[in-house]
Amino acid sequence: MSTDVTAKSPAPAPPGKSGGAAGGGLLQLMLDGMQRNMRQYGMLIALGLIVAFFAVMTDGDSLLPRNVSNLVLQNSYVLVLAIGMMLVIVAGHIDLSVGSLTAFVGALAAVLTVQYDIAWPVALVLCLLAGAVAGAIQGFFIAYLGIPSFIVTLAGMLTFRGVTEILLEGQTLGPFPEGLNKMGNGFLPAVGPETNYHNLTLLLGLVLITFIVIQEVRGRKRQQEFSLDQLPTNLFMLRLLAIVAALTVVTLLLASYNGAPIVLIILGLLVVGYGYVMRNSVFGRHIYAIGGNLPAAKLSGVKDKRVTFYVFLNMGVLAALAGLVVAGRLDAAGPKAGLNYELEAIASAFIGGASMSGGVGTVLGAIIGGLVLGVLNNGMNLLGVGSDWKQVIKGLALLAAVGFDVWNKRKSGS
Repeated sequence: MSTDVTAKSPAPAPPGKSGGAAGGGLLQLMLDGMQRNMRQYGMLIALGLIVAFFAVMTDGDSLLPRNVSNLVLQNSYVLVLAIGMMLVIVAGHIDLSVGSLTAFVGALAAVLTVQYDIAWPVALVLCLLAGAVAGAIQGFFIAYLGIPSFIVTLAGMLTFRGVTEILLEGQTLGPFPEGLNKMGNGFLPAVGPETNYHNLTLLLGLVLITFIVIQEVRGRKRQQEFSLDQLPTNLFMLRLLAIVAALTVVTLLLASYNGAPIVLIILGLLVVGYGYVMRNSVFGRHIYAIGGNLPAAKLSGVKDKRVTFYVFLNMGVLAALAGLVVAGRLDAAGPKAGLNYELEAIASAFIGGASMSGGVGTVLGAIIGGLVLGVLNNGMNLLGVGSDWKQVIKGLALLAAVGFDVWNKRKSGS
C-alpha cells in the first residue's frame, strides 16, 4: 500500500533520522513524486534533452526563430492526428485509415475549390462533414457490428486511398484559395506599434502562460481537497517554473520571426478543448472506462457502443482537418499525400504515454510524443542524417517508449 506524501501530518521519521527532513527526506519526497509521475513526465524530460542535444550538435541552429516556426508548420498535421489517435487508443482501439482519409479530404478540397470554384469556407465545411461521415461509417462497423477496428480501418485505408486517386485521376491538383493556403502556411497579422517582436504573439503567449499557471494551481488545490496523490511543493514549483520558462522561450522565438502560425492557434484550441473533455466531462471519463475495463464499464451503465462510435467520428473530423492543413501547406493535393501519417500519429500517441491495453493517455502526452518525433526529424535534417537512419532512430524511439510502458506496468504491479 503506497504512502500519501501529501498528507498534512507527515508520518514520524524513522529512528535516528528525525533531522533528515531538510536534507535527505526532502530529496526522497521529490524522488518518490517523480517516480509516481514518471509516465506523465518521462517523455517531457526526454523532449527537453533531445532539444538540448540538437541545439548543441547544430551550434544553436535548431533554436533559431525561423527553424522553430518551420518545426510547428511541418509537424502540425501529425499533432492534429495524434490528438484524435490518443482518444482512439485510450478507448482500446486503433485507426489505420487516417493517412488515407487525410489524402482523400485534401483531394476533395482541391476538386471543390479548383475544379468547381466553390468558395473556400463552404469547401472547408463540406470537407469536415465528409471526414465526419467517413469516421461515422467506420465507427458504426466497429461499435455496432462488432468488427475489430484493425480490420475496419485497414479496409478504410485502402478504400480512401483508392477514392483519392479516382478523384485526382492520378494528378496533382492546385493551387488552393488563399484562405485554405493560410491554414497551413499563414501567420497571425501584425498589430500595434512597431517593435522588434510580433505584438499579438507576445500577448497570446502571456495569456497562455497565465492560463496554464492558474489551471495548475487550481488543479493542485482540487487534489488537496480530495486528499489525492500530488507532487511535493518544491517539485511542483520546479515543474511550473520549467513550463513557464519553456513557453516564454517559444513565445519570444516565434515573436521574433513572423509571429505565431495560424495552425498553432488551431492546435492550441484543440489541446485546451480536448484536454478539458478528457479530464472533466462524462464523455471523457467513459472513454477511459471502456478502454481500462470494458466489462466493468458496461456494468456501470456506460454506453460503450455509442462512445466508440463518437470516438471514431471525432477521428474522422480531425483527419479531415489535418488533410486541409496539409493541402494548404503544400498548396496542392496529390494522390500520394498522407503516406504513413497513421504510423506517425500512432507512434506519437504511444511515445506520449498511451498504453497498448487502453485506458491510459492524455492529450498533452500525445502532443509531447508528436513533438519528440518532430524534433528528431528536424534535428536529423539539420545534421544531414539520411532517411534510412531517420527511420531506424524513430523506430527505436517508439520501441523504447512502449518498452518503458511495459516495464512501468510490471514494476507497479509487483
